[in-house]
Amino acid sequence: MARPRNPLPPPPVLLLLLLLPPLPLLPGAGDPFPTEGRLMNNCIQARKKCQADPTCNATYNHLKSCTSSLSTLSPAEEPSVSEDCLEVAQRLRNSSLGSCTCQRRMKNQTACLDIYWTVHPARSLGDYELDVSPYEDTVTRKPWKMNPNKLKKLKPDWDLCLKFAMLCTLNGKCGRLRKAYGEACSRPRCQRHTCQRQLRTFFEKASELHAQSLLLCPCAPSDLGCGQRRRNTIAPSCALPAGTPNCLELLHRCLSDVLCRSRLADFQTYCHPVDGRGTCATDKSRCLLAYTGLIGTAMTPNFVSNVNASIALSCTCRGSGNLQEECEQLEASFSHNSCLTEAIAAKMRLHSQLFSQALPVKEHQKNSPALRPQPWGSSLFSFTLALILLPSFW
Repeated sequence: MARPRNPLPPPPVLLLLLLLPPLPLLPGAGDPFPTEGRLMNNCIQARKKCQADPTCNATYNHLKSCTSSLSTLSPAEEPSVSEDCLEVAQRLRNSSLGSCTCQRRMKNQTACLDIYWTVHPARSLGDYELDVSPYEDTVTRKPWKMNPNKLKKLKPDWDLCLKFAMLCTLNGKCGRLRKAYGEACSRPRCQRHTCQRQLRTFFEKASELHAQSLLLCPCAPSDLGCGQRRRNTIAPSCALPAGTPNCLELLHRCLSDVLCRSRLADFQTYCHPVDGRGTCATDKSRCLLAYTGLIGTAMTPNFVSNVNASIALSCTCRGSGNLQEECEQLEASFSHNSCLTEAIAAKMRLHSQLFSQALPVKEHQKNSPALRPQPWGSSLFSFTLALILLPSFW
């Protein structure tokens, strides 16, 4: 009878690999949309915790009835929250719901935002100065890497807006998303809601590098063709409202929509100028992210003309009556916003450098959690070393 064979010892390379520290997943790897669990304290997870507590759940349901009554108001009615509802809201401030946030690219974004505004009813009112954004404060930056093969397809005499448009076309994802909103916004009969939805999809799903270079491409003042191309990036003939509505009417439409209200709050939180020199209350890149988030909503801003980079809403303050001052203040938060103006100018300066430098162009990176070096570098080096040593074990 044959003797049973002793099990072979594991190969040395297997032992080496088992001793290595695990490799964490790269941020965003394999999933273009953040899952609920990857946010620090997202409102969907906070709501689940609240549901497990009978007292918290009853308080939340009470608040839900408070905020639902606000959405039925007409533009002429003054929105208000009862003292009872404000007291109930205060009870939730010490829970995880009180500090929860959402993320622009997360799944179930609308459901997350609904929870946020339920917990913060006072921020749902008609005052457009919504000082706290429902979105988390993160900015991810990547350097532009100019592919030489793609650069060869660009003609030297093209303006920068045309070059960036071609780079988007040559990128599979950007090209598909741009084609989708282009088709939706150029139909013989404009369907504004469809056009705006496709615009939002483009600026949410396309990489920030491609989306912002397409929108914020620099043009010489004398190059009217470049300026017109830049101004037509968002298909204003369909995406913007017909005629010239009153700005306060646009504001009411925006506040009655949870997504637009959230994007407006985000813009006014992160594009808030602290002085007349263009200093922003936060990082300029975060302001631009909030600015592009408004495109495709009722408050879509755009370039005013083909000769400069001035921004404004497509509305007027004529006929505002006793609310003239409030209307002009809203209008000026776009057209005379020194923070936004300087953020756009800085981005355009960066874009103008891309074709004159061989190395990838990086923006100045501040020491924020989103920009800190990731802890996977040493593990990656160890793993690479193991692969290099593999032949010695064969």
